[in-house]
Amino acid sequence: MIKITLPDGSVKEFASGITPFDVAKSISEGLARNIISASFNGTTIETTTPLTTDGSLVLYSWNDDEGKKAFWHSTSHVMAQALLELFPGIKLTIGPAIANGFYYDVDFMDHKVSDADFKNIEAKVIEIARGKHEFTMRSSTKAEALEYYKKDNNPYKVELIENLEDGTITFCDHDNFTDLCRGGHIPNTGIIKAFKVLSIAGAYWRGDEKNKQLTRVYGISFPKQKDLTEYLEMLEEAKKRDHRKLGKELELFTFSQRVGQGLPLWLPKGAALRDRLEYFLRKAQKKAGYEQVVTPHIGQKELYVTSGHYAKYGADSFQPIHTPVEGEEFLLKPMNCPHHCEIYNSKPWSYKDLPKRFAEFGTVYRYEQSGELHGLTRVRGFTQDDAHIFCMPEQLDEEFKKVIDLVLYVFGSLGFENFTAQVSVRDLSNPEKYIGSVENWEKAEQAIINAAKDKGLNYVVETGEAAFYGPKLDFMVKDALGRSWQLGTIQVDYNLPERFDLNYKGSDNELHRPVMIHRAPFGSMERFIAILLEHTGGNFPLWLMPEQAIILSLSEKYEKYAKKVLDLLENSEIRALVDNRNETIGKKIREAEVQKFPYMLIVGEDEEKNGTISVRKHGDSGKSNQTMKIEEFINLVQEEVKGSMKQFGE
Repeated sequence: MIKITLPDGSVKEFASGITPFDVAKSISEGLARNIISASFNGTTIETTTPLTTDGSLVLYSWNDDEGKKAFWHSTSHVMAQALLELFPGIKLTIGPAIANGFYYDVDFMDHKVSDADFKNIEAKVIEIARGKHEFTMRSSTKAEALEYYKKDNNPYKVELIENLEDGTITFCDHDNFTDLCRGGHIPNTGIIKAFKVLSIAGAYWRGDEKNKQLTRVYGISFPKQKDLTEYLEMLEEAKKRDHRKLGKELELFTFSQRVGQGLPLWLPKGAALRDRLEYFLRKAQKKAGYEQVVTPHIGQKELYVTSGHYAKYGADSFQPIHTPVEGEEFLLKPMNCPHHCEIYNSKPWSYKDLPKRFAEFGTVYRYEQSGELHGLTRVRGFTQDDAHIFCMPEQLDEEFKKVIDLVLYVFGSLGFENFTAQVSVRDLSNPEKYIGSVENWEKAEQAIINAAKDKGLNYVVETGEAAFYGPKLDFMVKDALGRSWQLGTIQVDYNLPERFDLNYKGSDNELHRPVMIHRAPFGSMERFIAILLEHTGGNFPLWLMPEQAIILSLSEKYEKYAKKVLDLLENSEIRALVDNRNETIGKKIREAEVQKFPYMLIVGEDEEKNGTISVRKHGDSGKSNQTMKIEEFINLVQEEVKGSMKQFGE
């Protein structure tokens, strides 16, 4: 007999060899019908895998993230089979599940694949799925696996196998198809009821531009056709909200090949938007006791060697900058934290001085491969709303909770209400990925978990997602379309203070090591604005809009009155501009709608005579305009701004 521990903490005894499906069936027939995957002692397994030792079992349905992952991973196998049948001779590489669906990287050899092939691929996948073929795992020796793929003339799989340990190699079979795979599949292909090829793109083998460019085929699948229909409708809405499209329409930012890929240029309206976000956070930070600092865009290579960033991220950095002095090397700054450590190190500190909170909107540079660049969400130069808190160990808990309060204030002010906190801890099976002592890691991880509990956060623990120098609390925010984004991060770090030999004099007159907290509520200004654009569809909160109103004159005769209205608004710190063009009022309104001005103020003969304005709100196309005094409108805007932007700490 073996003991199986379930997620609710209950322990049940079963005969050795029982499967997750049978465990589910022992609980209820309904559960057995719905489970599609499982994990045992943290390892993803099939529902048909025999359990032969004591352990913890988790059962997954389609409604669980891990269930979706198994579903999509399984469909990638079916799609690979379909591609082989439709395009004989192609070479398969890897096909993992991703956040929404999956992809398979394929060397199509002499075949030319385009959008025109999507329908045939989709039909073939559904045809195979209807066969209800079971997914079965089997082990293989390294020699057998190499022989199989050498015979298949697939150099990509051969390369993968050569890097695997003998005794750890497994294959997954279904129908007449087999693929190198670690496991984690649904029971059979029949569960796949709906499938769509989303797109194709170029992708270098193993992400190396020196290797051959493959074709990445993206797909997604569902257990019901209705789910696919809803997903495709969401994608259409996402296209309308694409930050690259809105950024161009709203004249916020642009890119230039002459300047370089992944280096955004902020236009006047975008720069004004950034300024307001910075002012918003600076004001809250000042109230929370932060001091603003500024550090250079470059630093000596040795600085990042000391911090450990060069060893971990050197390959993702730009090439060193060489000065006229022989042997002198600088790097474009990949992180702000080493610079802030040196600011702390610039003078001695007493326990009475701590905590010290240094904040900076610091621009950093990392070399992202061209194929991975995407608008503002993946760039090569970006500005972090970075801050580092240096505190005594006994201050850590309070300081960490204060940062949580600041992050929640930012989210609340900008309309991000649906989020989960993620405690990102190290992977104990890969200790070489991290620096620092086990003792410090354990203290840091426990501090984060305690703070999350005390603040009542809805949190999950994710193994292997920690930074190399410390665990962190990440905030996973859902936008208006239900998509999940990582926004805001807080990290506890015992390691950089050791590497930079930071200290303070304690009450015992001895030197002690401070603890360091890294935090960035926005993350990066570029990525945050991109997500905010897509979340709001460009309809930012009124306090953040580049212009809060546009004054539309019925003709040039009313230009003087329009200017008077503008002056009154600006005197009340309401951002506005005038459209005096010799165009019809209908065209002006349509263009103002596209530009997403919150308010359109129409002025003509009646308005000038009565000292009023005709107010039209963005999106109220079917409603009549409201006539009001200018002072009434000013009060309306000020109250709306006040209601959406509480002060930090209230």
